[in-house]
Amino acid sequence: MPVWQKAHKLAIEVFKLAIELPRSEDYGLTSQIRKSSNGVGACISEGFGRRTKRDKSNFYIIGRGSSFETQNHLLYGNKVGYFETQITTRLSKEYDDLIFDLNKIIKSLS
Repeated sequence: MPVWQKAHKLAIEVFKLAIELPRSEDYGLTSQIRKSSNGVGACISEGFGRRTKRDKSNFYIIGRGSSFETQNHLLYGNKVGYFETQITTRLSKEYDDLIFDLNKIIKSLS
């Protein structure tokens, strides 16, 4: 699925971005942003594997929520000086596009 491919690509980018975070964030921002970004693709995968439209939709909705969570972590990381504005803006825009795609899929299932 192209939407999964986008989510997977973004999760890898966020993982690499989080490598630069200070060790003091290992159990804070580093862990949270990696979990939320990786969770998007995981939810899309699980939704794809479900049989009913309702089950599929629920997992896509959870993946959408994880996308918003990741955007929040990116914004926070930028505001506290961990991430450059240019990178944060680009990744947030890519998550906006991913959310748009998920919304289309969710709507088609209802």
